[in-house]
Order: sequence, then structure tokens, then C-alpha cells
Amino acid sequence: MHRLTLNRSYFPLGTNGLLYYNNELICSTIELPWNDNKQETSCIPEGIYALELIPSEDYDMVIRLLDVPGREGIDIHPANDALKELKGCIAPVSKTTGEGKGVYSRRAFYKLRDILIEILQEYGDCELIVTSDGTMVIEAEAIDMSEWSF
Repeated sequence: MHRLTLNRSYFPLGTNGLLYYNNELICSTIELPWNDNKQETSCIPEGIYALELIPSEDYDMVIRLLDVPGREGIDIHPANDALKELKGCIAPVSKTTGEGKGVYSRRAFYKLRDILIEILQEYGDCELIVTSDGTMVIEAEAIDMSEWSF
């Protein structure tokens, strides 16, 4: 099974993370703060989740997390402000700018989507490991995407 790893840091106004594949940083992430896994007001629990690509009216495709305890419809999709734009989902961002905030989310999402498409085509499946190690990630620039074309 091929895996992406999301390493999170928790803050009162949001959850920030760094998303890796094969120990290579893909992008930063933002989510809602931890609120006991409550629907629409909390990020999801740490764990291992199977991933699939599903059609989306807003973004062509989104990345769906399967079998999230007590939750349905948890996706990875673009957003730049967790409190204003997310209801439990995960948003990839090119750079975090504060607690649960970031910039250039669509660029980061499309890069992540393309990586996931390659993984699924080559290996057939992929999981996301959601964890934390206590490292604080308030502001972080994951990768320079200025030369990418979208």
C-alpha cells in the first residue's frame, strides 16, 4: 500500500500540517481546530484512511477519505481559510500564513491530485496517515510552485 503522510500541529484557531509522499514534502495543509471530532466544527481524528478520487462540481475532482469514524464526506479540496471555508475537510495550501490559514490552495491541490492520480494508476491504491509529532507549523512554505503551469 502506498501512503501519504500528514503531520499536524494543533492550534486554537486551526490545524496546520505538512503533507509528504516518500518523505518528500508535497504541500502544507490547513484544517479546522480539533473539537472532539464534532461534525462540521472539527478536524478528523488521527488515523489511516484509504483515498479515492471522486468527481466534483466545484473542482473537477476531489480526494475522498474513506471510513472516517463518525463522519461522512470528508474530502481534500482547495480552501485558504479553514474557519470560513471548511466543515471538517482538509485543504492543501502552498504556504500556511497562520492558524488554519494559507495561500495558493488550488495550486497545491492540483499538484497533490496529479501525484495521487499517478499513484493510483501505477499501484491501484493509496492511504493517508494522519498523525502529529508535536512540531509546531504555524507558517511554512512547502514548495516553490511559481514555475508550475495550471
